[in-house]
Amino acid sequence: MPLDIVDPQTAFDGEPAALDARLTQLERMRQPVWIYDMDRRRIHWCNTAGLAIWSATSLAELLARDHNAKMSPSVARRLQQFREDFERTDARFFETWTIYPRGVPRTVRVVFSGFRLADGRLAMFCEVLGEHRGDSETLRSAEALTHTSVMITLVDRHGRALYRNPAAREAAAAPQSSVRTRFPDRLQRRALLTQLHKEGQAKQVMRVVTAQGERWHEVSARRCSDAVTGTVAWLVSEMDVSDLKRTEARADHLAHHDMLTGLPNRNFVLRNFQDRLDDLRTRGEEAALVFVDLDHFKHINDSLGHGAGDALLVTVAQRLRSAVREIDLVARLGGDEFLVLAGARDIEAHAEGLCARLLESLSHPVRMHGTALRVTPSIGVCIAPRDGDDIDTLMRHADLAMYRAKDEGRARVARFTPDMTTRAQRRRQLEDELHVAIEQRQFDVFFQPRLDVASNRVVGAEALVRWRHPVRGLVLPGEFVPLLEECGLIGPLGLLVMEQACRQQAAWQARGVELRVSVNLSPRQFEDPGLLDAMARIVAATGCDPRRIELEITESLLVGNDRDTVALLEGLCAMGFRIAIDDFGTGYSNLAYLQRYPIDCLKIDRSFVGALDTGMPIAQLIITMCRMLGVEVVAEGVETASQLQWLRSHGCDEYQGFLCSPAVPSQEFDRLLARPAPRASISTTPRSMATTP
Repeated sequence: MPLDIVDPQTAFDGEPAALDARLTQLERMRQPVWIYDMDRRRIHWCNTAGLAIWSATSLAELLARDHNAKMSPSVARRLQQFREDFERTDARFFETWTIYPRGVPRTVRVVFSGFRLADGRLAMFCEVLGEHRGDSETLRSAEALTHTSVMITLVDRHGRALYRNPAAREAAAAPQSSVRTRFPDRLQRRALLTQLHKEGQAKQVMRVVTAQGERWHEVSARRCSDAVTGTVAWLVSEMDVSDLKRTEARADHLAHHDMLTGLPNRNFVLRNFQDRLDDLRTRGEEAALVFVDLDHFKHINDSLGHGAGDALLVTVAQRLRSAVREIDLVARLGGDEFLVLAGARDIEAHAEGLCARLLESLSHPVRMHGTALRVTPSIGVCIAPRDGDDIDTLMRHADLAMYRAKDEGRARVARFTPDMTTRAQRRRQLEDELHVAIEQRQFDVFFQPRLDVASNRVVGAEALVRWRHPVRGLVLPGEFVPLLEECGLIGPLGLLVMEQACRQQAAWQARGVELRVSVNLSPRQFEDPGLLDAMARIVAATGCDPRRIELEITESLLVGNDRDTVALLEGLCAMGFRIAIDDFGTGYSNLAYLQRYPIDCLKIDRSFVGALDTGMPIAQLIITMCRMLGVEVVAEGVETASQLQWLRSHGCDEYQGFLCSPAVPSQEFDRLLARPAPRASISTTPRSMATTP
């Protein structure tokens, strides 16, 4: 009996007797037919011809088979699509399916239609129209089309779907969805269609509306013809790349945002701040670029550790964000440097108020681990377009203004002026010259005598560097050492000075002159993991006695009890070097670390020595404490006999200063050694010399 004579919606309704009669009619059909229970996922009934298709020995044996166990996910999804369509309409499907009875593939052309069983379960009536006799290539391509996760849709020239493979059918937001509703972004859709009409094919990543919500698909489209009507059609294939898109978005976010504070980073500034500047200019507004740098932030890291420093930076970022408007841009350039971009029609007044808020907000103490930390900002400001119309120029000018704020005492705001550029150019020229000076060893070491307070006898010398500039002549360290610190050249210079000082100590010792030579070590040199090895090489190369070499360090190195610092100091002491604290009293002045670290000597800063005539008690306190701890004391900057007399009466060990001599070349130092020890009464007024020894 032909299938179209049988209405599946009524064929199995009614009394049991009527049902048996209809099943008997179906049993007599030559075409294989069966009923598939979509709720239980099992064959509910099958005629004799169907048993042959399924290679079943009996109906009972076929009904006992668990078809769900070996069903592929693609087939399961396709059956679910059938179910949804059967529940919604009286749909019928003509498809080619490959079944695997007892593991043997059989490809059949089947008509599927849905109906309800007597107890309400949804079932599918299946009639085989014939076995597929196509070649193996055709069969495999049909199977691939069914099982692939690639969504393939044939679309007519009006954008309506003519065919969807199972993957495309599952992803469709609605059965009648068109190109317009599936691809909601008008610009993306227009770009795809324009390329498709122009070149016959197109490919791009697009935002897509699916049954699972909005996703990102890589869409490929190709012009073709509908095999049924011969009209122009498009074959559209889609691959879900949402996970890749999210990963790319996350990577882009990380590449353009600071992981610690969450603020945009330097990459973001270079990519986006120019667009904001252009937008402000289009709206007739000016812009203020504000450069913020925290004062003495390194001291926080050194004393409390980088964890505390990071926590402070997070707080600073939050305060910056709170102090500006929602439309303003805030970024962290790196370290303790931040940038703010704000626009307004009256930019002068707005920038003044903004900088005042930033200065006030960032200067408030931060409570951390029970301690109130206070850092202040140095702020540089420039105005666009009068100070520059591109972000690179504005950043450079705001940075120059920030350094002017630091030079003027920190914790303040400085506005960019054109003369800053001239100063910066001179600074860059000086830096270039210093690179050449390091390469050509244009530096000499001078020596300032250290004398025994009680006898006025020269007992040592401090090595102090001088730059013999080929044009300017002798340049004092105050002009170039800070720049060497900033540009990372202080390490090579420090080793050069150390080598010359050690060589001079060995020369004096060879002549029977036992002098202790002190040499400054920069905090930057302590960051070099190869410092111990370099010092060992210098000792071996010069033949000096490290017990006669005193290494002067700053107080900031000792704050925080850093393990690396302790290990480095202990390593230097193990080699025989003495350790001295230079300029004591200008930093943290914590005498507790005199017991914690291997300190041999302490040098009282010249500012305290200069105040002795006014009765400052600090020098006396330092000398008394050092006496108790067994640490030698050296007074720097002694210029008058009365200062020397005070030091002698309070038990200071050694002194240096213009009262005896400034720093001089080694040949002149030898002449000082040959002179009788000076008496303390030779001078009572300071000698006017350069401020840097």
